[in-house]
This record gives sequence, structure tokens and C-alpha cells, in this order.
Amino acid sequence: MKYYILFFILISGFFFGFTQELEKDSITYLKEVIIYNPNKSNETIGITPTSIIREKAFQNHSPIDVASSINQISGVYLLSGALNTNRITIRGVGARTPFGTDKLRLYFQNIPVTSGNGFSTIEAYDLENLTSIEVVKGPKGTAYGTNLGGAILLNTKKQKAKGTYFANNFTLGSYGLVKDNLSIAHSTDSVAFNLSYNHLNTEGYRENSSFNRDGLLLTTSVKLNSKSSIDLLANYIDYTAQIPSSLGITAFTENPQQAAFTWKQSQGFESNKYTLMGLSYNYKISRQLENTTSIFYTYLDHYEARPFNILDEFTNGYGFRTQFIGHFGYQDRSASYLFGGELYKDEYNWKTYENLYQDNNGNGSLQGNELSRNKEYRRQFNAFASLTLPFANRFNMQLGVNLNKTHYDYRDLYNSGEANKNAKRDFDLIVMPGLDLVYSFREGGQVYANISRGFSNPGLEETLTPDGIINPEIVQEKGVNYELGTKMFLVRNKLWLNLAVFRMNINDLLVSQRIGDDQFIGKNAGSTRHQGIELDMNYTFELGSLLKLIPFASYTLSDHKFVDFVDGNNDYSGNPLTGVPKNRINLGLRLNYLESLYWNTTYQYVDEIPLTDANTLYSEPYTILNTRLGYKKELVDNLYISLDFGINNIFDVNYAQSVLINAVGFGGAEPRYYYPGNDRNFYVSLGLSYQL
Repeated sequence: MKYYILFFILISGFFFGFTQELEKDSITYLKEVIIYNPNKSNETIGITPTSIIREKAFQNHSPIDVASSINQISGVYLLSGALNTNRITIRGVGARTPFGTDKLRLYFQNIPVTSGNGFSTIEAYDLENLTSIEVVKGPKGTAYGTNLGGAILLNTKKQKAKGTYFANNFTLGSYGLVKDNLSIAHSTDSVAFNLSYNHLNTEGYRENSSFNRDGLLLTTSVKLNSKSSIDLLANYIDYTAQIPSSLGITAFTENPQQAAFTWKQSQGFESNKYTLMGLSYNYKISRQLENTTSIFYTYLDHYEARPFNILDEFTNGYGFRTQFIGHFGYQDRSASYLFGGELYKDEYNWKTYENLYQDNNGNGSLQGNELSRNKEYRRQFNAFASLTLPFANRFNMQLGVNLNKTHYDYRDLYNSGEANKNAKRDFDLIVMPGLDLVYSFREGGQVYANISRGFSNPGLEETLTPDGIINPEIVQEKGVNYELGTKMFLVRNKLWLNLAVFRMNINDLLVSQRIGDDQFIGKNAGSTRHQGIELDMNYTFELGSLLKLIPFASYTLSDHKFVDFVDGNNDYSGNPLTGVPKNRINLGLRLNYLESLYWNTTYQYVDEIPLTDANTLYSEPYTILNTRLGYKKELVDNLYISLDFGINNIFDVNYAQSVLINAVGFGGAEPRYYYPGNDRNFYVSLGLSYQL
């Protein structure tokens, strides 16, 4: 009951403040937003609104809590089983993926970092290195792959003011948390660079859940002349993380801190070394046309010890991306166009070995004989173009198209003769058009409509039969998105809101079926309907000349269903989509005193989640309350000190921060559906910064 009382108080405070401010005559323009920047325009993405989380929004949560930061956005849900176990779903797309994030494209500084099999790993990046996370919901982003889930763009910090800047932020917290982020930046008229080092270590809330990460990030920009510049990006991550895995309902209820039995016995873990190198050349061809071309290289060395086997793999990836943005006159009004292409290729090598942990005298995993040896060549090419035409002073239309061509080449290097499983899969060229209509009001704000087509590739594993042979009948998921929305600025720009209503019909639904500890097969099992309402809002009003109160809120209604889904003798048509909560609410209050003191309190409600396709089992709904207090002071000229203190899960709720759908219990064991969230925990950060 206390959570509902709190919910009522926050809602009442929000609307009470709103009505009070309506009576004021003074004009105070919005200087800060928590989730979305209404003044930002990204021509590459298109003319419809996107959702942006900025640095101020990161301050609502712990510097290691990427899940809570992203979950502030309506329609986007990150399920986090651990720091290294995350799954992002957008509008329900990707909810049926057993592990990891797929069906969307992830970009880091405009360079694609989604692997050749479609998976993205957001935990490889430090929140404190980012200035924003921008989310394109659904296949609207013509220039970013038109995946059914959409795209997520990670943008790093840049030194804007001339001079040299030093900063260090050191954090201590529960579960032995130690985190440090050290950065140095320098900027002149022609050169700017930022170098940062980050370290993170924590023992974790659960058994066998320690996480240790070190990383280096370098961004450099050199202005060659008035028309051209070169940008260099280098990112290196080295992390080792233990894996506690999921729990059955009995273990989850009685002792959520425990690890799954076999994962504890084997001391399961993963070790990753990841490198990203990118070089971009920007050239202004004329006053009305400019080009950006990037080349990039990625390398991942991954070693994972699981109870059932040990996986040893490495991936070399490379590619390029180029885009042209131009403008021209059209009936006395400016029109614009964009076109370009993106090629990503990688070579994935992996082996599996026996795990002899049971014969290792309690010392955990021990590598045994080789079980398999494989190589896979993966290639994906996207070509894109869009044309934006003004029909009237405030009415624009954008036509876009994306073309995708995907190819897999699998090599079985372990078996020979008839047992060899070499195979290729070359998907047909697929064309995804899109149409946007936007009307902008004279007073500010806009309404928009979107119709766009998108797709999702199956991973190679999903194209295999239980015998490991390519199934030529597996095809790509395809869907059409219909969306109406508005972005409004009201009360003299103090109140903004984004409201969207959408419906997306997906055919040839890809379904992963678990047939072993580490064996999944896929099939096209029918169709789904994704529809819902998304609301994000933010309001700023003054409590005096020095004090500001900023309530913010987001709400997601997800009414996603199986339209046609028959699995063997079971007909699940009409059932709610597995793995998606119907309702999610995020509320918050931010209190600012000048630029020196802030206090953020956030509330999150997550509805029950269907865990089986038959809807016979649901997770429990939960509410979480977090708070964070921060103070910043200038000690001497240009030398600042900051202190932050936060409490997560104030009421010590036992909840599942992630779930595994359609779990299977092997050998009579209880199915393990639940990944426990952290109990009540604390953190404190000390920061120093100096501008020369």
C-alpha cells in the first residue's frame, strides 16, 4: 500500500505544480530536460521525434545502472540479469530472445557495433563516457537499418570549450563496488581530443556474480580546413564477469542471493577483450551538400565457462559507412535529401570444450577435450536514402527507403565426410520503405504520422535444424509500423510531452526453441500484433529565484498479442506476447538549487510478465524507489568538487529484474525463470574537475 500512496503523492505533486505555474505571467524558458531534448535535430534519423537520455538523466541513478537509465524511456525495456546479462526490447520486439539483445542496431559514435549475427552488447560501454543515448523506436530510422526493434545511438562526451579539462569521478558502494572514471580533454580551434580511463569492480549481490572491467576511450577530431575534418575513435574494454544465472521460484523466493547450483559449482564466468577502431572523414562538398565516411575495425576475444561446456571464440569485424546530406530549393522552401550505405563483415571463430569442473576438486571450471570447432563468415549491407519535401510552411513529408542484403557462410571444421555441416545462407534482397508526415504548430510542437516497413534477420543458429543442418525454409521476420504522435511545448515552453500511439504487425515470427542446455533452433511460427501507447513528459517550474522543481514521467501501455501462433499441438493465437509487461510507469522528481545542489527521486512500476506462451505463469509485478542527492562547489577558480550519494531499492523489495521465458527444467529440476534484482544498496561518489 505504501507504494501506491507514494505514487499518488508524486502524481499529485506533478499536476499541482502544473496548475500553479499556469497562473504565472513571467516567462522562463526550459533550460534543462531530464529525458528528451526538444531542440535537437538529427537529419540522419529523420523528421519524427526520437527519445534522448542525457547526462542529467544519468544522474537519476547509480553510475553502473544502465538498466534504470534506459528504462526511463517509454516503450523501451531493458531486462538486466546481471551487469553482463542484459536484454533490450523496444515495443516488445526482442522479448522472445532467450539471451542478449537482438532485432535492433546499436551504434557507437555513428559506427555500427552490432555483430554479424545481429546481437548488441550495451554493457561493454561506461555510462560516464556518454553524453547521450538516443533511441529510434521501430523501423523508422531509414539510415540505421530499419530493424523491427529500431536503433540505439550511443554518443560520447566532447570538449566544447577551448582549453584543457581534467575530471575524475570515484564511486564506492554496496557489494564491494569500486568505480573510477578519469578523463582529460583538450580543445583548440583545430584539434580536440578526449581520453578517458574507467575501472569498475564489484563482488555483486548474488553468489558468483563478481564483475571487473577496465576500459580506455579516445576520441579525437582534427579540423583540416574550413571544409573538412577527421575524427578518430578508439575504444578498448577488458572485463571478466562471473555468471550466477537464473533461479527457480523456490530458490528465488527463499534466497535470491544464491547462484544456480551448477553455475556455482563450475564457478561459471565470461572473459571479454573488445577493441573498436574507427576513422571518419567529414567533407563539405558545397554549401548544400556534405559527406561523412567512416571505416572501422572491431575485435572480440570471448571465453565463457558454462556447466555444460566451455566456449572459446574470437571475432574480427570490419566495414565502412558513408552518408551524403544535401539541401535544395523547392517551391521557395528548403528541401533536403540523404543517401548512403553501410557494409559490415565479420569472421566468427568458435570452439567448445568439455567442462570437467566435477573432477576439479571444487576449484571450478576445467577445460577438457574439444567438442566442436567452427567458423562463420557473415556479411550485411544496407543502402539507404530519404527525401524531405515541404508541402507548406509547417507541413513536411519524408520518403525513405532501406535495402538490406545478408549472407551467412558456416564452416564446420570439426566434422568431416557425411557428418560435416558446412552450409551457406544467402537471404534475398529486402526493401523497406517508409513515409513520415509532420505538421509543426506556430506556437511550437508538432504532430506526426509514420508508416514504415522493417525486418529482423535470424541468427545462423536459428536457421539450423536439430541435426545442425541449414533449414532453407527459415525466412526473415517482416513487419509494418503505423504510428501517430505529437511533441508539444506548453506553458511558455516549461512543459513538454511526447505522446505516441502505434501498431506494428509482424509476420513470419521467429521463435527460438530450446532443445538442450545450449542448443536452440528457430522456426517461423506465425504472426504478432504489437500496439500500445507511449507517453513521456517533463515540466519545469520555479519555487523561487534559486530553486527549481522538475517532475518527469513516462508511461508505457503494451498490448502485444500472438495473432497466429501454433506450436506443435498447441495453439497460442490470441495470447499476450511472452516476456512483455502490459504496463510500465516511471516517475521522478528533480529538485535543483542553483547549479550546486540537486535531489532526484525516481519510482518505477513494472506489471506482471507472461513467462510461458500458454500464459499459465506470470512474474509478480513490482515497484522500486531510488533516490540520489548531489552537491557541487567551486573551490577556487575553475576547480570544482562534487559529492553524490544514492540509495537504490529503498524499500528492499525482492523482485525479478529479468526473466527467462519458456524455461525448461532438465533432469527433473525446477525451471529457472527468474533473475533477482539487487536488494537495498548504497553508493557515494566524489568528483573533481578542473578547466585550464
